[in-house]
Amino acid sequence: MTKQLLLDSAERAGWTGVQAALGVAITDLANIPVWWAAPIGLALAAAKGWAAGHLGRAGTASTLPAAADPASHPTGI
Repeated sequence: MTKQLLLDSAERAGWTGVQAALGVAITDLANIPVWWAAPIGLALAAAKGWAAGHLGRAGTASTLPAAADPASHPTGI
């Protein structure tokens, strides 16, 4: 595996974990059933996608600026 792939995978896994944790925390704080964490997580994923479209390079799902996005740099493969 290349370093770029590992960095990209780590970023995506990190965001997924944050979205899940926030969904569960929000349901706990709002004192609503935990099954609401899934729709809340989806809403957070949509918000992340919107932010990625404005911050990252077009055509990638990265929230990193284009200069720091591993998917933005050619690998030569």
